[in-house]
Amino acid sequence: MVRAGLLVGVDVLEAAETLVTRWKPSQVWSMSPFGGNTAEAVWERFDPQIFLRHSAPATRVQAAFRSAYELPRVGAVAVGTDSVEHLRELVALVYEVDDQVVLEYRQLLRARHQPA
Repeated sequence: MVRAGLLVGVDVLEAAETLVTRWKPSQVWSMSPFGGNTAEAVWERFDPQIFLRHSAPATRVQAAFRSAYELPRVGAVAVGTDSVEHLRELVALVYEVDDQVVLEYRQLLRARHQPA
């Protein structure tokens, strides 16, 4: 199980992908797609819907959760909650992630991380 999602730094993303490449597990699981809490201020200021292809409207939480499956690429994402409403919102995985936006995001993370 690895950390996943839009709040994961490039070091963790790349380390997780290296581990998966070398270990070759049958399935990769992840956790903490919201960096701990969907009530954090970042989710009010940032709209993760830009990572989705435009099909059906998604909430910010749904967009962040769906995007977490690609950062790094995983087969399952674990969330911790005792809110039935929160779980119901996350069930809707009909959204497609825009691979080009994810690629550009990763490139931005790498460029920002490189020393000047």
